[in-house]
Amino acid sequence: MSRRTVHPAVRIGAALLLGVPIVFVIVNSLRSQRAPTSPRMEEMREIAEIDAERKAQKRDAELVRRLIEEDLDERRFRFGTVMFAASGKRVLPLDPDRAAHRRVLDAIDDSLARATEILGREDSPVREHRRINEVSRHFEDALRLDLNAADGLSCDIPTTRDGDRQRSGYPDLRVVDEATGTVFYLDPKLVENGSWDSSFRTFYFEPKDENLKINDDAVHLLVGIGHDGNNRAWSFGPWKLVDLSTLTLRLKPEFQASNRDLYPAAP
Repeated sequence: MSRRTVHPAVRIGAALLLGVPIVFVIVNSLRSQRAPTSPRMEEMREIAEIDAERKAQKRDAELVRRLIEEDLDERRFRFGTVMFAASGKRVLPLDPDRAAHRRVLDAIDDSLARATEILGREDSPVREHRRINEVSRHFEDALRLDLNAADGLSCDIPTTRDGDRQRSGYPDLRVVDEATGTVFYLDPKLVENGSWDSSFRTFYFEPKDENLKINDDAVHLLVGIGHDGNNRAWSFGPWKLVDLSTLTLRLKPEFQASNRDLYPAAP
């Protein structure tokens, strides 16, 4: 078999072509190591950073001015408007004349009668708690179990958009009338008798996508459950059921900082 002879010039050209990328990398590496940043380039970089910071501050200042001009402390927002803006879901008005609504209202009333009686007993587990705020979950659990056992109803903890069941945040319970598929969100609150007209904040809603639990067009109900304030020997009742479709909310804008923000170098 004959061997094909490669001209020397071709060999040299191929070697040069293969070596060019390596030489290019080496030269660039040496150049980057040897070429210091000039004072002028450093000055331009600092000017660019200052300019970017000033633009960001200007945008923030414009936003703060717009918020102040809105006079948000004095404005009221319909509950349904806030829910629709946050979730895209409608707040349906309660209509006791509709059969599904009447069924759910009657079931809630019956469940509350049983829950307040059982949880107000001397051997009630709620008396192990020192604060009334810790008692709320017992009512949530009692209502959930009782309503879930009622004929034609289901009741559970609402899920987030990701399908996770989450106890914290509004609302606490999701009730479904199985005959019609109508959804009712139910949020129980404990209220000390004599403070029904208190001006302190007792209801709030944070519209955050990651923990939003409103996934249905639904009737939104809040039940205030009275208690006598007798610490660790509470008795409960009466209660008041509220149709939140008629509620208006305030927005409290505030600028805040934590101790971590205030004292970053604290020992």
